[in-house]
Amino acid sequence: MLKFWKKKPTETGPAQPTSEKPADTVAPESGDPLLHEALAEVPAPADMQPEAERFVAPTIESAPAAEQAPAKRSWRERLSGNAFARGLSSLFVRHPRLDDDLLDELETTLITADVGVEASSELVEDLRKRMHKREFADAPALLAALRQALIALLKPVAHPLDVRGKQPFVVLVVGINGAGKTTTIGKLARRWRDEHRAVMLAAGDTFRAAAVEQLKTWGERNQVPVISQGQDADAASVIFDALQAARSRGIDVLIADTAGRLHTQGGLMDELGKIARVLKKLDTDAPHEVLMVIDGTTGQNAVNQVRQFLQIVGVTGLVVTKLDGTAKGGVVFALAREFGLPIRYVGLGETATDLRVFEAEAFVDGLLPASLGDGHGHD
Repeated sequence: MLKFWKKKPTETGPAQPTSEKPADTVAPESGDPLLHEALAEVPAPADMQPEAERFVAPTIESAPAAEQAPAKRSWRERLSGNAFARGLSSLFVRHPRLDDDLLDELETTLITADVGVEASSELVEDLRKRMHKREFADAPALLAALRQALIALLKPVAHPLDVRGKQPFVVLVVGINGAGKTTTIGKLARRWRDEHRAVMLAAGDTFRAAAVEQLKTWGERNQVPVISQGQDADAASVIFDALQAARSRGIDVLIADTAGRLHTQGGLMDELGKIARVLKKLDTDAPHEVLMVIDGTTGQNAVNQVRQFLQIVGVTGLVVTKLDGTAKGGVVFALAREFGLPIRYVGLGETATDLRVFEAEAFVDGLLPASLGDGHGHD
């Protein structure tokens, strides 16, 4: 039997009424034939803990004062240290003259920044033709044309994630270990909670005990409930249980973590496919979003990862993380050209506000020298 209990209210939330039986306890559905049918497909391992842990937080109107984020820095401030940005700035300082040598170096800079050989060649060859037609008066004019070309490449994939229309809206988060999945889930929970949506988390990365504990920590920090079982529990059964709980409690958004072993391992891919099949036993449209988290520092390897995950779980959106540090940044353009998948968010730092809704113009301007930006100072 699953047992649910109230987490002790924090100082920032109102006191919760206590009684011998909590008023919001979810009745177990052990006699539900649908549950038995679904879990028959995904037998739990022998050492699964018999109880699911559920942390239910008090309702709050705003974040605790101690967690209030500092002032949000601009895209350019966050991206200026990016290898892509540094490479372009250095190029035009070293080679301000408008000629074929500049374009050759530009192509090398784009390829080195992980834009990809084909995309880089297409962009530069188009600029070369226009230069020979004398469309550019000088190097800054050429770079302004590059800016427009880069924006045009990204605009078709700049689509924010809309979680309205389904209740609960199920977001299945996938990606390899180290990409920032669990941290991204925590930041998304904070974002949607601050939009006054009821959020629940499902700890489906049962392969690593640390991942389950990390998700619980995010749940406590954001004051949202977390459904979890023991390490090595069957991920599909955990997420199935979470969806049942979310439906019974009127949750708006259910975010489910998944294991992130290397994408080349067949067992992981089978597990992800099984999760999707089991969810459909409760909601034929679930998951409503399969959000893949990509580490921006992995470069062209990210393209191979997306290709693998697409074949198994039908990725519907991307999050590119760690773009403020050692990432070269060009992989965003490579992903846009290769797959045309919506890029929902990008990670520009450590705080919750540094998970930004992807904006094509703001991103490109953050990579280019400030003098060639549009002057609007994107946030």
